[in-house]
Amino acid sequence: MKKWKNLSIQLKLIAAFLLTFFLIFFVNLILYANINFMSGRIDQVYQSNSSLNELSEALSAVHSSMTEYLNVKSSDTLDSYYRNSQELNRRLQELNTEICSDELLMMERNIRNMTLEYLHITDEATQAKRGRNIEKYRLRYEEAVERFEYINTYIYSLNNRRFKTNTNSYEALALALNRSELVGTVILAAVGVLITALIYAITKSITGPLSHLARRANEVAEGNLEVDLVPVRNMDEVGIVATAFNQMVASIRIHMERIKENMEKEAAMKEKELMMEGHLKDAQLKYLQAQINPHFLFNTLNAGAQLAMMEGADKTCLFVENMADFFRYNVKKISQDAAIREELELVDSYLYILNVRFGGEIHFRKQVDETLLDLRVPSMILQPIVENAANYGIRGIDWEGWIELLVYREPERICISIQDNGVGMSREKIREIMEGEVREADLSRNSTGIGLGNVISRLRLYYNREEVFEIRSDGEGKGTQVLLYLPAEEECYV
Repeated sequence: MKKWKNLSIQLKLIAAFLLTFFLIFFVNLILYANINFMSGRIDQVYQSNSSLNELSEALSAVHSSMTEYLNVKSSDTLDSYYRNSQELNRRLQELNTEICSDELLMMERNIRNMTLEYLHITDEATQAKRGRNIEKYRLRYEEAVERFEYINTYIYSLNNRRFKTNTNSYEALALALNRSELVGTVILAAVGVLITALIYAITKSITGPLSHLARRANEVAEGNLEVDLVPVRNMDEVGIVATAFNQMVASIRIHMERIKENMEKEAAMKEKELMMEGHLKDAQLKYLQAQINPHFLFNTLNAGAQLAMMEGADKTCLFVENMADFFRYNVKKISQDAAIREELELVDSYLYILNVRFGGEIHFRKQVDETLLDLRVPSMILQPIVENAANYGIRGIDWEGWIELLVYREPERICISIQDNGVGMSREKIREIMEGEVREADLSRNSTGIGLGNVISRLRLYYNREEVFEIRSDGEGKGTQVLLYLPAEEECYV
């Protein structure tokens, strides 16, 4: 069955034609053989009567030729007698010679024996004629005539009895022949129905999948890609086309899903880009609000640094140079990313400025894994956190304040920790900052204007992940630790 399903349509049609042809041929052959057999039987019914008639004719021919020879005594009549005797002997060979219980066969045996005796008598009569023994051939002739008439009567009786028996057999055979014709007609009708069903099944197995495929193709052409796939039961040409159609529909679905996913990703990236751009513009605006003509300020600071150097005020010169570097970095990197190395340099400049302004009351220490200095991060993410620790953490405390910055590697990420020993935070305050509910109110000259919310949002957009920022504090007066979690992929490096 599996091999049939995998055959081509051409081979299926050829197989169906050959099967139909051989089936019809076989049925007709059986019917023809049966009719021939019955006809042969019918012919055999009267064959015995025909043989007896021929035997009687041969016997009459022998008797006539003998009589003619006895009357004429010529060589032609003698030759005719011998030929007829031979023919009669040949006919006698067809008769039964065995003793049996069948009365008719026994009558045949008797006819054979009596005829042989008759021939013996006729031979003696002809020999007596040739020897001119008149008395003897007359006696033999009279005896032959008597035997001839008796044998003919016996043959006639056997022929009549054969005819009666054969008539009954003929009627039975004729009835059997009529039944055979009826059975043959029924068989031909059944074969016709079977062939019709076979042709219908084969054509349906070909046209059914084609109709199914055509309906599905029309639905796809109308834009419905959620159609049911075409069931494939045969691997002929139609099955191969249906399989290809199913694969095409599946490929189109996958392609459409990919297009949809790509569009969604593109929209998300566009949204992320717009949000990132908004945060950067917001940061840039706040910096611009905190600056008055930055380039003029840079030139002025540089001029002040040169003047302090010329006057020998080294500390003033260093202070002014750090101020210039700080503002230059702000303007240069506001719309770019930066290496951790650059971010740390900005923190150093910022803390130097603060310590000059506030008399060195901020103690800063850092510990950095130097293999991570070239890691790329969004610009301006460390300075706002350090600024927040200085302004809101350790400013105004009664004990010595310090800020510690650590950059180190964990198995699956890179961590940046900024910790102070200042006033600390409550859990509610931490929640408000992490959820963006806190209001950045302190935009005075003591702040750059970029708060923790801005840093958190830009980190999440930059790395496309939520878990990038954490704030820890044991409560008021117990300090605060801010943790940044950065991915450790190689592409994040310069």
